[in-house]
Amino acid sequence: QVQLVESGGGLVQSGGSLRLSCAASGRTFGTYVMAWFRQAPGKEREFVAAILRNGEGTVYADFLQGRFTISRDNAKNTLYLQMYSLKPEDTAVYYCAAGQTITTLKRSRVDSWGRGTQVTVSS
Repeated sequence: QVQLVESGGGLVQSGGSLRLSCAASGRTFGTYVMAWFRQAPGKEREFVAAILRNGEGTVYADFLQGRFTISRDNAKNTLYLQMYSLKPEDTAVYYCAAGQTITTLKRSRVDSWGRGTQVTVSS
């Protein structure tokens, strides 16, 4: 099973940008469909974006309106989430996840979760 460690979170002003990373170890990273989720205080964890094994297919949550980009580098065993035009409502703990299909990941049927990285957007 793959082990996942997120990094890159922090405090940023509204309108700013951040890039999150998720480093994978263990079983071959490239065999997994990967995704980002987030959980805001007092709310349930929600799907943000997913990317296919070869990186050529991506899916995003509707609320993002094109502000985030998911990508992966299988040679580096790393998943990324580039976030632009951040808003206070983007404040959350962001988690990366590994799974088998985009459909099952969106239903939170996940093989492995990372521990999360905090993103805080100030107004």
